[in-house]
Amino acid sequence: MKNLSPDDRPREKLVRHGVSALGDNELVAVVLGSGCRSIDALAIANELLVARGGAHGLARSTCDDLARVAGVGPARAARVLAAVELGRRTLTHAPSARIQLRTPRDAAAYLLPSFGSRPVEQFGVVLLDTKHRVLRTTVLAVGSLNSTVVEPRDVFREAALGSAAAVVVFHTHPSGDPHPSPDDVELTRRLAAAGSMMGIDVVDHVILGDVRYWSFKEMGQL
Repeated sequence: MKNLSPDDRPREKLVRHGVSALGDNELVAVVLGSGCRSIDALAIANELLVARGGAHGLARSTCDDLARVAGVGPARAARVLAAVELGRRTLTHAPSARIQLRTPRDAAAYLLPSFGSRPVEQFGVVLLDTKHRVLRTTVLAVGSLNSTVVEPRDVFREAALGSAAAVVVFHTHPSGDPHPSPDDVELTRRLAAAGSMMGIDVVDHVILGDVRYWSFKEMGQL
């Protein structure tokens, strides 16, 4: 970046004009910190964004994915993922805030910032009180790129331990497409039946893609 004027160098540009003045590649360059012998940080940032399909693709990447790009390596990959995760956490609600999930849209808005765009499938449960206020959220299983194994007993064991009156179950689709598979439909049916027996209401089953979601309740299937 020595060929750039001081005003155009990402770090100096951020200090002078604010973080919103930087493009995606410039933000990534600041996170990377420096380049290497043959390529500067901005060029590495450009290669990284192309390889991962833009800034949004970084959220669905692993250290190994990022480290495959020339000039990144494990240390710089870890920096990028740490920055992505910090961004996620700024969008989540403070633990002290008792969020109330009145609608499927509320549930999706609560879950997507933390769990959308994950590179592997995760399955979790949101424990709710009698007014559908969040008690806590727990990931019960982490699977592969396209599958994870959870049984209704895993969900209701957690619900019983947390004294929950109701639950919202959720899982992620790393493909980004939140439409349910036949297995998802069957699991939802089994969860609803088990919840009825346990006296714990299954309020919804939400599937999270990148920025989209599928709600079984919203679609009239729960």
